[in-house]
Amino acid sequence: MNQFEEIQLKIKEYETIIIHRHVRPDPDALGSQTGLQKYIQAKYPEKQVYCVGANEPTLTLFGEMDTIADEVYAHALVIVCDTANAPRIDDDRYHFGDYLIKIDHHPPVDQYGMVNYVDTNASSTSEIIYSLIEESGDLHYINSAIASALYLGIVGDTGRFLFNNTKPKTMQAAASLLEHNIDHHALLNAMAEKEPYLLAFQGYVLQHFELDNDGFCKVKITKDVLESHQIAPNEASLFVNSIAEIKGLKIWVFAVDEGNEIRCRIRSKQIVINDIAEKFGGGGHPNASGVSVSDWETFESLTQALKMKLN
Repeated sequence: MNQFEEIQLKIKEYETIIIHRHVRPDPDALGSQTGLQKYIQAKYPEKQVYCVGANEPTLTLFGEMDTIADEVYAHALVIVCDTANAPRIDDDRYHFGDYLIKIDHHPPVDQYGMVNYVDTNASSTSEIIYSLIEESGDLHYINSAIASALYLGIVGDTGRFLFNNTKPKTMQAAASLLEHNIDHHALLNAMAEKEPYLLAFQGYVLQHFELDNDGFCKVKITKDVLESHQIAPNEASLFVNSIAEIKGLKIWVFAVDEGNEIRCRIRSKQIVINDIAEKFGGGGHPNASGVSVSDWETFESLTQALKMKLN
């Protein structure tokens, strides 16, 4: 029995299924979470299937999360999507359930599930959910809601198919999802749209990045910058790739002071950087990782470690 078959047996066994994902969700976290929920509901209409975690104001097109009481976890199957390590799971009640499954595409930092399905060759966890459906012979259950969620998740983690994690299998999955009556132009526009007041902040980023001759760039967003532009930290993070098109850019870090910590989003072109993120207590993909540091001095140590990758 392979792991997809194990997962399907557990889904069939439990009447209550609760799906989690990581904090600060991105399109893949929400796409895989809600896409899996809608697939299970389509296959098993009688089951109670919930998505939990904080709502992300910048990604409302994925819908609202469910609010459930602690007792709902009793005798429930819990599935965590797109989360490498347990401390990053949004809503720590995930361990209240009867059985725990992890589905992810990040390097396996923490195998916290009773079943741990991890495919680091997949572009996204949304692509994995598509593969689960396909290999289970369930493509006929896919409707426009499932297709929309999984498609947006794949688009998000591939940078609209620009990143090097885009493989032939990724494009085949995306092409199949496009066959299900979804308006991908409208969906992509909705995901990319930003409130007008945010564009002034984008202008700030484009005028205040610090680029070195070796191809390293850093952006520091302090609390006073957030206050002057009247934006929240999660809104600032939307612009992590706003400098990605700089000629000669190899590694960049986008740091936002969130008050109790400084959240650093690290990106690169063809250079492995998740090992540096792990040394500072973070993690992620070889070319897209994140880490939180306590102060700007530690941030500078992080930048020096990243710059060493270019020497």
